[in-house]
Amino acid sequence: MMVVMQMRGPIVGLVLGALAGAGMGFVPLTPAVAQSERDAALDILFEQLRNASSPQEAQRIDQQIWVIWTTPDDPMLAAQMAEILEARRVMDIERAMELIEAVVARHPDYAEGWNQRATVNFMLGDFEASLADIDRVLMYEPRHFGALAGKALIHRQLGQDQEALEAMTRALAVHPFLAERALFPELAAPIVRI
Repeated sequence: MMVVMQMRGPIVGLVLGALAGAGMGFVPLTPAVAQSERDAALDILFEQLRNASSPQEAQRIDQQIWVIWTTPDDPMLAAQMAEILEARRVMDIERAMELIEAVVARHPDYAEGWNQRATVNFMLGDFEASLADIDRVLMYEPRHFGALAGKALIHRQLGQDQEALEAMTRALAVHPFLAERALFPELAAPIVRI
């Protein structure tokens, strides 16, 4: 449930770059194989993120993951996501929620639609709705470090310290350099490798 910068542009370059960075070379994408290529690119990026040696490296990788999450293959859905991110950027929360509701109704298995709704519900202070949306996100993308960190923040806000710590521990297992770690001094800082 992280606040996402709006990033535009074709996902193809990102996926190909991630695959090339992993030594896999140039792989042209077609609609028939695009989702499996995206899944493969995400697997590579999550492995790189888990093994990142510095906050800067982790941030570079997590931004690539966010681009994949917020730029689906379906051109219509991608356009809707761009509108949602723009509405959030300008703090038009009512418009963002209207757009998000349409996305989750039409694409109930799209994790990022639920994550956007969880984020807006969090912004509105509706923690119960946000937690329910986060459960949907994690059902489709259990590695969603933004949703896990959001879950930790909500539980912390509600005074549910054990649940907050559990959610943050899960988030840090995916992304060891999350900024939200600082809110949990009982969790040791990650080792920065040089």
